[in-house]
Amino acid sequence: MTFPQYRKYKNERSYFKIASMNEWEEIQIIGSKCVINKFEVKILPDRNFIQDMLFEYAENWEAIEEKEYETIKAKVQ
Repeated sequence: MTFPQYRKYKNERSYFKIASMNEWEEIQIIGSKCVINKFEVKILPDRNFIQDMLFEYAENWEAIEEKEYETIKAKVQ
């Protein structure tokens, strides 16, 4: 698998950039505000979360292109 990978929740309120099997970045849209959080895998639930985003994503996430992620990120900064 090549990185980065990009996902979003189907409700379009959170966007994810999966940089590796050990780290990801999330843009959360909360009302009219946006927050960017960076995460590093340190515990098993985080590892499972990345695994789900990469391999079991169809039910909760949609795969997106880098351009869509960067467009949302540009609005935050």
